[in-house]
Amino acid sequence: MTHLALTRSYLILAVGAALSSVRPDTTALARSRADSTAHRRGAPYIRKAEQRGRIAVWIVDGTYVRTNIDEEFTNYGQHYGFDFIPANEFWIDREGKPDELSFFVDHLLVEHRLMAQGVPYDDALGAADSVELVERKKAGDVARLTKGGNLPDPEKVHLTLWKHLSSGVGVWIVDGRLVRSVFDVDFTEGGHDHVYEFVPRNEVWIDNDLAELERPYVLLHELHERNLMAGGWEYDRAHEDASRLESYCRHNPEELHGLLAREGWE
Repeated sequence: MTHLALTRSYLILAVGAALSSVRPDTTALARSRADSTAHRRGAPYIRKAEQRGRIAVWIVDGTYVRTNIDEEFTNYGQHYGFDFIPANEFWIDREGKPDELSFFVDHLLVEHRLMAQGVPYDDALGAADSVELVERKKAGDVARLTKGGNLPDPEKVHLTLWKHLSSGVGVWIVDGRLVRSVFDVDFTEGGHDHVYEFVPRNEVWIDNDLAELERPYVLLHELHERNLMAGGWEYDRAHEDASRLESYCRHNPEELHGLLAREGWE
């Protein structure tokens, strides 16, 4: 990823302007009205989380978005990254463990403001990532995995061993927040050792923030992508093929069991 060559002063001004918005509305009446609005809007809206100036922050059903609108939607998004999101809205996927909302909103404020000014996506993403990482460090996430000055241990993000395959590959449910805070702020949904150098050899990671009903589709994607890359495919080509397969299976769930078996799940 190529980061924008922003001067320190410009970045501070951009971030300061993005974050100096109206304080979130947290009154019970406002929440009630927001929930009613979400109900009238229908899928994928779940509830309105807060208002930042003219930007409405919505919690959405990410599973619905990935199945019916765009399979590449991740933990969050804004209009300049996903044109199906209205211009004055941020969409945040419903978290399995809702403890990263503030990180995501601060990220999107910077990314949205820079892209509205014409900054390319990759550059705006780099600047927003930098801001997000500062917030995550302040929250103490990095310290949790680097006590005593030690390098972070990937095994400390393991939560549950989902399954150990006959091929020797272990599939782990991991603490997505810690992975993003310590190893890669852009980690989302899942990953494996052929893409991320911090993932131990012969491991596939599935983000615990994913709804349990959605995890098998991401699992299929990661196993298929990993198998292709183990066979010599480049990442971009393998990812595209895995995304195609995942999208197909989301619309044909009756084939999920057989497709997972083909990738070595059984």
